[in-house]
Amino acid sequence: MAQSHHISPDSDSEPGESMSSSSSSSSSSSSSIPPQFLPHNPTQEPKQSPAIYHLSFNQDYGCFAAGLDNGFRIYNTDPFKPLFRRDLDSQDGIFLVAMLFRCNILCLVGGGTGPIYAMTKVIIWDDFQSRCIGELSFRSEVKNVKLRRDRIIVVLLQKIFVYNFADLELLHQMETVLNPKGLCEISHTSSPMVLVCPGLQKGQIRVENCGSKRTKFVMAHDSRIAGMTMTQDGRLLATASSKGTLIRVFNTLDGSLLQEVRRGVDRAEIYSLAFSSNAQWLAVSSEKGTVHVFSLKVDSGLMILANDRSRVASEPNHSNGLGISSLSILKGVLPKYFSSEWSVAQFRLPEGLQYFVAFGHQKNTVVIIGMDGSFYRCEFDPESGGEMTQLEYHNFLNVDNFIKA
Repeated sequence: MAQSHHISPDSDSEPGESMSSSSSSSSSSSSSIPPQFLPHNPTQEPKQSPAIYHLSFNQDYGCFAAGLDNGFRIYNTDPFKPLFRRDLDSQDGIFLVAMLFRCNILCLVGGGTGPIYAMTKVIIWDDFQSRCIGELSFRSEVKNVKLRRDRIIVVLLQKIFVYNFADLELLHQMETVLNPKGLCEISHTSSPMVLVCPGLQKGQIRVENCGSKRTKFVMAHDSRIAGMTMTQDGRLLATASSKGTLIRVFNTLDGSLLQEVRRGVDRAEIYSLAFSSNAQWLAVSSEKGTVHVFSLKVDSGLMILANDRSRVASEPNHSNGLGISSLSILKGVLPKYFSSEWSVAQFRLPEGLQYFVAFGHQKNTVVIIGMDGSFYRCEFDPESGGEMTQLEYHNFLNVDNFIKA
């Protein structure tokens, strides 16, 4: 594996201006004082639902956050329950909300037609104190933010920065191929951190094992990377390309391909991917309006596979003997999709809308949130598969969800 290379200080960042401590609120410059979020007043509800700019789950899928054109809201997923909301004093938007499990510290990025904060800034927000306690500034728009208890990772269009959470010291920076989706995944339960992001060329994945300080580049797809997810311990990585037909699962330790599954035969934009907590299942949502759940064969045998790298590495990328259909013996004659592994269970949604998927805390359940304000909780049968059963539906923007202040 290639050693990671040192990158000179980046022109997109302003390390000297990156941190603005909580004491800065007493500065003589009133423009540096972040606008305050107002407490919810149920008698002053907007006449129509706010526009949604952003949806994301926290690290264990126990909560999800919505960035809106007038603030942000946080919800519990299982059971579904609105937790709190923060409204702005004007129609200013929040482009991104990054949660740290259920901690009161959030990272916010402004967005929309009149953002409350510049899209080039990451605001570190303490919701217990209802105020900004820190700030990171850049010269280009922030595409994504990832949080660990010890790190803040900021993703720009072609750069990624790693900061120490305690003092906002810049620890590491790296270049990527154009990354408009802000794709980046980090481990949460393992220490040191594992970080995965697009590499320096189309279809390439970069794996940073911070413990060994080594960088591994993996050619995951022929097309550009369009989606990725990683297990909380950082051992497994799933990726999808812009074609959206095949999902590949890799071992981050050595970059070996462990399994390949097929979403479909038609091109589709992948919206989200998620591992179950035990890495037995993988869920995928796409623009086709179908959420797929795939069975994985690498959870219990991962360490065996990792120790038997010669066998894994010797198997072809497109057929590794992990649960592939018996039709694989004919793959030289039939089209390749006949030998593919297809999803075990599916759930149909309106086509063309953007949905994000996660696994519920109850066994064999999937949680789906949509940019139209929809919340679904479904159950799948791990034995017979097929269509999932809808257990729950809510419009999470419904004002009745927030009657109590």
